[in-house]
Amino acid sequence: MVWRTDVGRCAGRREAGMKPHMMTFFCELEAEPLRELFATPGVVEDLAALEAGVSLGLLDLGPERAQVVQRLNRMGIPVTAWLLLPTEEGYWFHAGNVAQATARYEAFQAWTAEHHLAWEGVGLDIEPDIRELRRWMEGGWRQLGEILPRLVQGRRVRDARAGYARLMERIRADGYRVDAYQFPIIVDERESRSTLVQRLAGVLDLPADREVLMLYTSFLRPHGPSVLWSYGPGSQSLAVGVTGGGVELPGAFAAKPLDWTEFSRDLRLAVRWTHDLHVFSLEGCVQQGFLNRLRTFDWDAPVTPPATAARRVDAVRRAARLLLRTSAWVLR
Repeated sequence: MVWRTDVGRCAGRREAGMKPHMMTFFCELEAEPLRELFATPGVVEDLAALEAGVSLGLLDLGPERAQVVQRLNRMGIPVTAWLLLPTEEGYWFHAGNVAQATARYEAFQAWTAEHHLAWEGVGLDIEPDIRELRRWMEGGWRQLGEILPRLVQGRRVRDARAGYARLMERIRADGYRVDAYQFPIIVDERESRSTLVQRLAGVLDLPADREVLMLYTSFLRPHGPSVLWSYGPGSQSLAVGVTGGGVELPGAFAAKPLDWTEFSRDLRLAVRWTHDLHVFSLEGCVQQGFLNRLRTFDWDAPVTPPATAARRVDAVRRAARLLLRTSAWVLR
């Protein structure tokens, strides 16, 4: 395995023409707030001027959400179908709900046909079961007994990955690109040929057409920029944030949204590594007045790379990969 050095980082960095080729804004709202967001003067016009897309969280498959997609289709704004499940089925996609995810896709296809909707692609949000996360918030370490038995359940991960692979092939056969929204730790797990994190958390390493690493520095203060800089090299797409919004988990992730200075910094850091950026979230950007400001955003303004701090993150990642490689040998 080759460890990246600062020389390697510089060689892979995009130095000229820093403006991204594509920006996609996540939007995760219930039907009525969604309608109100896109009724806000200037929102659709700003997206069109930015030539940006929207990854729309499909919390429901109702007519109000279809009307929003139809309007975006008419404006030529690319829309990705961000598939989600009801909370009682885990909300995000994970090792325990392949059947529910497949059924959701079938329902999505029927809804798409009914309302004549057009999609740029389909997004699979790979995260732990939201019900488990909420139990962790309530019970803490007492929940270890729930997940530790999974250490010896390697077949659970293999079967789930095979099930999602079949679903992704089906999505591709229907003419859609498949995106996977992933925690960055999946990169270290993949490089280590381990399944430890996947066994315990239920997340899955899936061979999507585009992998979007969720590098939300608002949750990682004060180390967020260095984590972003560490995981940037080689990434297909980076997601920055959070500017506001998202799922509420009582007691967890109680971090204030990024302000404009932090948001600007993260955009300029991320675009050094990839031309494909995602932002969480559209509603947060609108609420804080960021969306319109991006029309005149100076992508080439100077930003100080957190190189020294990123080397410390790299060291932590090397230690993590050592643990993961050891687990791969033990849990064969």
